[in-house]
Amino acid sequence: MPKNTHKIAIAGAATLGAAALAFSVVPADAQTTTTDAVSTAQVAYSSQPVQDVKTSVTDQLATTSVKVDAIEAKKKAAAAAAAKEKAVAAKAVAAKTAAAKKKAAAEAAAKRKAAASRKAQEAANRSAKRAAIKKAVVRHYADNLDGWIKHSLDIMKSKGIPGSYHGLHKNIMRESSGNPKAINDWDINAINGIPSKGLLQVIPPTFTAYHVSGTSWNIYDPIANITAAANYAADKYGSIDNVNSAY
Repeated sequence: MPKNTHKIAIAGAATLGAAALAFSVVPADAQTTTTDAVSTAQVAYSSQPVQDVKTSVTDQLATTSVKVDAIEAKKKAAAAAAAKEKAVAAKAVAAKTAAAKKKAAAEAAAKRKAAASRKAQEAANRSAKRAAIKKAVVRHYADNLDGWIKHSLDIMKSKGIPGSYHGLHKNIMRESSGNPKAINDWDINAINGIPSKGLLQVIPPTFTAYHVSGTSWNIYDPIANITAAANYAADKYGSIDNVNSAY
């Protein structure tokens, strides 16, 4: 029981006691009047104060409940705000991380592209350098027997065909005296319709069979004629150097 209610109850009890005492000492002829007065006083003090106390306590409890609910609501609102703020912060961190990763990936791709470009440029530079060197070492040959033999020897060397300057020169002088347009129109090959032609007097079927790639297909071309004949001699005799007569 609340403290105020307890006090009011005691006060009511004391009043009732006083009224009872007064009732016992008044004369007999005034009993009815005194009794009515006491009865009226008793009604005045027995119910109304107690009802007011109960109402006050109820109001206080209601007010306290409202305050508690308000505090709980504030706590929930604060927790929700904190959670929202945390979510926003986490989203911002995630976005920042994603942006950083994207930037790093772009930078890495740019570096790879730059490296590939550098390698391609370096390769192109090396190719250009090799081409320049190769161009620088390209030999120029005289348009005469000496130049034809030297040019043929370089081609033979690149193709793995054996032979020497001396071996080529001696056979050329025996076969055509150094005339690239020479043609034999009296031997058995001529009688058979396939006369020997050129510096080393090669018949057309032999020239075709032993033609060396990179040279002309013209049987009278000095370089083509020499290299084809040397290729044939290497196959039949081991080298043009081993040929000392008609072959």
